[in-house]
Amino acid sequence: MGADRTVDAPAGAVESCPRLAAGLVATVRERSGLGLDYSPGSLALVDRIMDGLRQGESRAADLAPTLMALGAYTGEVLVRAAGAAWVEFDAGQRAIFGQPFGVRTPDGRLWNPLGRAVKRYENGPQDSLRLFCLAVVGRTRG
Repeated sequence: MGADRTVDAPAGAVESCPRLAAGLVATVRERSGLGLDYSPGSLALVDRIMDGLRQGESRAADLAPTLMALGAYTGEVLVRAAGAAWVEFDAGQRAIFGQPFGVRTPDGRLWNPLGRAVKRYENGPQDSLRLFCLAVVGRTRG
């Protein structure tokens, strides 16, 4: 947990995360013919997509909708692999995470996949979304 970067997402948009993730899956399939299957391993492809975005040298703010979709997909992987659920953050949690929503795993921990996507974009491979997901899944399975 901890403060991650901000993606411009309106409060109350938590219900849109599964749709954003599905939209990313469709876009990746249409553009590359590759499939994202919501498995932790599929985040290796998301990490490669991030590497491609980084080559363009755009600011994270300029890519906010794309980063939000990538973060939503990461969150949906956590929902399916770790039994997490999307939650709206309260004011204190928003101050910590810099996001209006994230996921809660069955052990009660809160995670910020939207902020993690921005962090992955800004910092590169050292903030792998695949490794983030595997760490979360490992914590929930004990």
